[in-house]
Amino acid sequence: MAQSEESHERFWGEFFGPNLGYIEEQYEIYKEDPEAIDASLKEMFDQYGAPELPHHTNGAAPISQASTSINDVKKLTSAMKLVEAIRRYGHLEADIYPVGRSRKRKSELVEPESYGLTEEDLKGIPASWLWEDAPGHIENGLDVVEQLKKYYSGTITFEYDHVNNDDERKWLLERIESGDLLLSLSAEEKKQLLERLAHVEGFEEFLQKTFVGQKRFSIEGLEVMIPMLDQVVKHATDEKIDHIMMGMAHRGRLSVLSHILGKPYDKIFSEFHHSPDKELIPSEGSMGINYGWTGDVKYHLGATTEVRDGDDESTRITLANNPSHLEFVNSVVQGITRAAQDDRSERGYPKQDLDKAFNVLIHGDAAFIGEGVVAESLNLSGLPGYRTGGTLHLITNNLVGYTTDQKDGRSTRYASDLAKGFEIPIIHVNADDPIACISAMNFAYEYRKTFHKDFLIDLVGYRRYGHNEMDEPRTTQPQLYQEIDKHPTVATVFANALQEEGVLEDNALSQMKEKVQGDLRDIFEGMKENDNGHAEAKSMPKALTNGIDRFETAVPLDQLKELNEGLLKRPEGFTGFKKLEKILKRRESMLDKGNKVDWGAGEALAYASILKDGIPIRLTGQDSERGTFAHRHVVLHDVEKRDSYCLMHGLDEAKASFDIRNSPLSEAGVLGFEYGYSVQSPNTLVLWEAQFGDFANAAQVIFDQFISASRAKWGEKSNMVVLLPHGYEGQGPEHSSARLERFLQLAAENNMIVANVTSSAQFFHLIRRQAAMRGREEARPLILMTPKSLLRNQRVASEAKEFTEGKFQPLRSQPNLKVSKKNAKRLLIGSGKVMVDIEDAIDKSENSFDWLRVLRLEQIYPFPKKELVKELEQLPNLEEIVWVQEEPQNMGAWVIVVEYLKELVKEGQSIRYVGRPNRSAPAVGEPNVHKTEQNQVVQEAIREPQGGDTRERD
Repeated sequence: MAQSEESHERFWGEFFGPNLGYIEEQYEIYKEDPEAIDASLKEMFDQYGAPELPHHTNGAAPISQASTSINDVKKLTSAMKLVEAIRRYGHLEADIYPVGRSRKRKSELVEPESYGLTEEDLKGIPASWLWEDAPGHIENGLDVVEQLKKYYSGTITFEYDHVNNDDERKWLLERIESGDLLLSLSAEEKKQLLERLAHVEGFEEFLQKTFVGQKRFSIEGLEVMIPMLDQVVKHATDEKIDHIMMGMAHRGRLSVLSHILGKPYDKIFSEFHHSPDKELIPSEGSMGINYGWTGDVKYHLGATTEVRDGDDESTRITLANNPSHLEFVNSVVQGITRAAQDDRSERGYPKQDLDKAFNVLIHGDAAFIGEGVVAESLNLSGLPGYRTGGTLHLITNNLVGYTTDQKDGRSTRYASDLAKGFEIPIIHVNADDPIACISAMNFAYEYRKTFHKDFLIDLVGYRRYGHNEMDEPRTTQPQLYQEIDKHPTVATVFANALQEEGVLEDNALSQMKEKVQGDLRDIFEGMKENDNGHAEAKSMPKALTNGIDRFETAVPLDQLKELNEGLLKRPEGFTGFKKLEKILKRRESMLDKGNKVDWGAGEALAYASILKDGIPIRLTGQDSERGTFAHRHVVLHDVEKRDSYCLMHGLDEAKASFDIRNSPLSEAGVLGFEYGYSVQSPNTLVLWEAQFGDFANAAQVIFDQFISASRAKWGEKSNMVVLLPHGYEGQGPEHSSARLERFLQLAAENNMIVANVTSSAQFFHLIRRQAAMRGREEARPLILMTPKSLLRNQRVASEAKEFTEGKFQPLRSQPNLKVSKKNAKRLLIGSGKVMVDIEDAIDKSENSFDWLRVLRLEQIYPFPKKELVKELEQLPNLEEIVWVQEEPQNMGAWVIVVEYLKELVKEGQSIRYVGRPNRSAPAVGEPNVHKTEQNQVVQEAIREPQGGDTRERD
């Protein structure tokens, strides 16, 4: 550890006479060549610097003056190494395993013999030479070693050598070695702790007996987690923190819901459906918890509760809903927490209050080290756009992952080792020592409060049953479960300890457990039963079935010009990049008659106008400040100073914050964060942008389990926008398709909007409509295919009147094409960039196209059926409907759209597909081949029919 000047003096004060003379002689050699002296001396000089000549004041016996030799110094430096080894490696022989004690073994790294030391050697060294702040009763080196082993090798142990900040290391060492880390509980407090454990144990036992064979992922073996969370709640309420955000997987979830969030027991019982012909109904007056219309299994559900203190102020505790994809909830909870900390009421970046909310994440041991999204989430902890001021991590370590042993599940010693890369301090604690466990949580909370950084507790316990209660673990871990079967519960272990202390009567625990069983039995027997055996299916909210075209999104021209002027302002003394400023300067006249607004400018006006309406915006992505394709440039960088300037922050008209951040190279973690943010702050327009649309593949769990299904499963609303660059320009299989088909496959029950727009004005209106739906029942996510090469194409630029009039058109007529509805034989429909290519081909062609009607499907889901029916009614001579797309036939929108078209086609009319054939890869890798293919698709789409068979071709 780093030593202060005062400690240097105290150390050298123990040397005098011949000892000091010898040391000074060696130091002169050290100054000339550090490698020329004994390694142990070099290490001492490296740590303590030059020897000094203070008078001897310490009462401890110095090394004998008469026997000065290199051996004396070696013993001292060896003892110093031993002490540091105990601090670093004491955890290796700590008593942290309630079962599987074969894992506990002696470590040579912390044994005196490994350093050539005997007990007599250690007794001859003054304590203060080895431990600057040694307590008064610690007299010599042997006392130091024995005391530090109590601190570092007991039922609680520490790893913090990987923490590089000196202030943090000093804080950690002082508190660990102060002797005050373990909480000193009164006899009454110990009884209360035992009673809490009895309630947790009794609840799980009641479920086991009452709902035989039902999955519940019990907490048994880790029951002490509940008192540990109690400790967190107590701190938060005492300090009047507004929010505790929690995320966890299945194990122990029902106990957390009941004991921490106060979910009524009868509500939990009702979710078990204990018999095939009866449905349990909670008793009258039981707190109702509303979920979505499809619901979810009981061990995925979350809840929210309010805990009030004596001043009638409250702390809200939220346990996030979480599917079986375990650790993916981590960043969701981080996003929820950040949203609760941010004040978005003024322009500029939001003002963050780190002490307004904090989050607790409860991990499984196998999942923490095994799931890559954990690393993504940990990486967010120190980033300006994502930090939440410290997460309390708790690994519920039950020694096995489903049926997989640790030797097969991780390459590290501990499940927690991943956290070391992020300099997160770690405590390992034995789940059979309740006082050590709640002390660990108290310690973690104080660290978070002091440094606003993450802390991790590895709670080492076991799993009383299998992965779930229907699983038989003895087939795969027979030896471990022989030990577990004989092992008493933590309540029994703790009760025995209290009896030995004389704090508890012999039968106190059994009385506690009997009372718990009786209370739960009364609640269960008081429940009603529905004999029809069928729960009534819920339906989705009516608002979702209503149209979403009622929102007015046009903005008057004078307001747009005013906003545009504000976007062109720069702070005094700001020197922008000349080439870029020249490009942005062109926007000055874009709203004048005869000019057009390109995509980047239209996007900027959309955000500016939304801010003017008082709606906060958060936009993140890997390169979102500039834009992957250099179209956005919302954040400018001074070429002479390290200053940056966000265009939206200089708007006088802005009435809310604009939070734009370049994200780390992460998809699942960051998208989960933004989803969580949008849930917690429904009045904020939250946008996430993929660098290329196909990068979203790496976040598929977030799309599948959260964005698309959360409202139906959990009643959880999100209005977030996902921007996915999509379009075929010859960039190969990866950077062409955003996998539009996947989102359309997920689309049902009006759960989301899927769009692929082809003009800056369409984007403007669509984004403004999304902002207008914020916080309403109509709210839902928007998945938007955005352009790449089209960003600077004048065919997607729009005139000012398109922004000041009308609204978003889900079905849009092809621009620059004269329409003869009476003569139209073919209705060509398509979506996205290929329609711009077709517009360009028609414009360059000398042929007449009075036989052709072309529509752009800009909103694919919800499908604009009414609008299309209206168009079809105006085409009396229609012979065929042709769907064109640039994606392969088994991808893109065709597979979904054809089902809608089949419903609308009339007798004598056919449906035909034009596009690439079925393929395994989204696109070819050779640009020239792409051009040939793309041209063939476009030409076939606009080639006049020559008669013959035009029947449906799949």
